Amino acid sequence: MKKAFLALTALALLTTAQARTWDTIKQSGTIKIATEGAFPPFNILEGKKLTGFEVELAEALARELGLKVEWTTQPFDNLLIGLNQDRYDFVIASHGITPQRAKAVDFARPHYCTGGAIVAKPGGPMTAADLAGKTVAVQVGTTYLENVRKVAGVGDIKTFPKDTDAQAALMSGRVDAWVGDKFTGIDLVKAQKGKLKQGALLFKESIAMAVKKGNNSLLKELNSALDKSLNNGTYAKISGQYFGQDIRCRN
Repeated sequence: MKKAFLALTALALLTTAQARTWDTIKQSGTIKIATEGAFPPFNILEGKKLTGFEVELAEALARELGLKVEWTTQPFDNLLIGLNQDRYDFVIASHGITPQRAKAVDFARPHYCTGGAIVAKPGGPMTAADLAGKTVAVQVGTTYLENVRKVAGVGDIKTFPKDTDAQAALMSGRVDAWVGDKFTGIDLVKAQKGKLKQGALLFKESIAMAVKKGNNSLLKELNSALDKSLNNGTYAKISGQYFGQDIRCRN
């Protein structure tokens, strides 16, 4: 999904604190995980309960590793910064893998593949060309914003702190279109029962968990646990519950 601050790279280079290695985490019996908690259906706080596809997947990986989970929720723009400050061990929050982010953190193998989709009311813009002169809602600090800015002739781009705020702007008629994750868009269209339509993808991306740069021992264990979940049916079961399909990356 999303694009981190330019300052992340500098932060990664300047930080001197030591991330918890796999041995330290295993000895403690608890792994510290961070997410946004405001990006349904991937991660969302429902009252005081944190749930969503990525939350359930991360908890399944923790069980595979024999660990309890301690969750932290942070605004999206703060997540990778907090990771580099050793506030938690890894982040799972629909971060798209980008060259810029890869300079600041290390990514696990992708846990799903998706893209940035256009959603509008019937008769509204459905393609990149249709966005010419239109007002588009998008979450701040995201790859969606980065890619909407690349669309030739796009009109006003309104940014919002949460993706749900951007969706609300579309529903209230304050903007002509919303651009966000295609699976989130599918859920949004279904929930609105004919009031919205999903259009074309602006771009495709791979989504992955992030660990602090150089924390290779933890990265190895996360990749191993993810591979097991993909092969033993755990991933497919969780994905099916949320999306009615297996959203793993395909060659």
